[in-house]
Amino acid sequence: MQPNPPSLLGESPAFHAVLAHVSRVAPLERPLLVIGERGTGKELIAARLHYLSRRWDRPFVKVNCAALTESLLDSELFGHEAGAFTGAIRRQIGRVEQADGGTLFLDEIATASPAVQEKLLRAVEYGEIERVGGRTQTVDVRVIGATNADLPALAEAGLFRADLLDRLAFDVVTLPPLRVRREDIPILAEHFALGMVRELERALFPGFAPRALEQLLDHGWPGNVRELRNAVERSVAASDPEGPVEEILLDPFASAWRPAAPATPPPSPVAEEEAPPRPTGDFQDQVRRFESGLLETALERNRFNQRQTAEALGLGYHQLRGLLKKHGLIGKPE
Repeated sequence: MQPNPPSLLGESPAFHAVLAHVSRVAPLERPLLVIGERGTGKELIAARLHYLSRRWDRPFVKVNCAALTESLLDSELFGHEAGAFTGAIRRQIGRVEQADGGTLFLDEIATASPAVQEKLLRAVEYGEIERVGGRTQTVDVRVIGATNADLPALAEAGLFRADLLDRLAFDVVTLPPLRVRREDIPILAEHFALGMVRELERALFPGFAPRALEQLLDHGWPGNVRELRNAVERSVAASDPEGPVEEILLDPFASAWRPAAPATPPPSPVAEEEAPPRPTGDFQDQVRRFESGLLETALERNRFNQRQTAEALGLGYHQLRGLLKKHGLIGKPE
């Protein structure tokens, strides 16, 4: 008997458009991308794609590419033979092999290193993989990648393989953020509230007071459904069990004793007078100059240590290297 795909709640037109898209592409034996902001439910959509496909009774294997270093991700995905390297005591079957016949979900795929991307391309293109220290073998895997990054922009900057992007982007399911699904907010909030009430073993859920409902509808939800769930569950747990939820506790850090952020001194008048004039000319040239200047400044502040610079800019090491190469800064000393 075929299991039901993950239940997804919503009545908004944007939400129903996504479900229709998923139903249309799920039966196709092609790789896919799921794009969306954090907390929009990319993993749930990937699972729905799997369970609505002909592979529903085969493995659905998940890997978070951002959670592992390059070497660990390589070994986790493709496995290794015993003795392939120091510490490889026994053979390890990689996640790609584990997903043979089924679906491999690669979350945060934009963070995968170029070396891992190259191996993924071969797995997607030819169905071939190699364990570290082993021989080439074939697998039948449908790959679904997910990210909140702009993959075409990363590919243009040399930070993501364009040929891998071409293969993965047979179709792209883009998830709408919660702020454009306002009709779904009360439905989701009540669902999460009822779950918390059951967890707390309360007799009933008295609902949301008008002020609380207004808060739910007016908030921008940058963390989307994940943030909504946390806020609702936190608020229900803190509320009077006998009455409706009067207030949504949106900020768990809100406190009179919260440490203050360091003050930023205002720019001096002299500095403002000496500021360079606004750049003129072609827009793309301006963007390139700004990006290059930002990279040079960050390198200098971090004494040209590229790993520290990448961390300071919120980039992966290989992403930074790609940008430095793009702007001719790769020769700067580390």
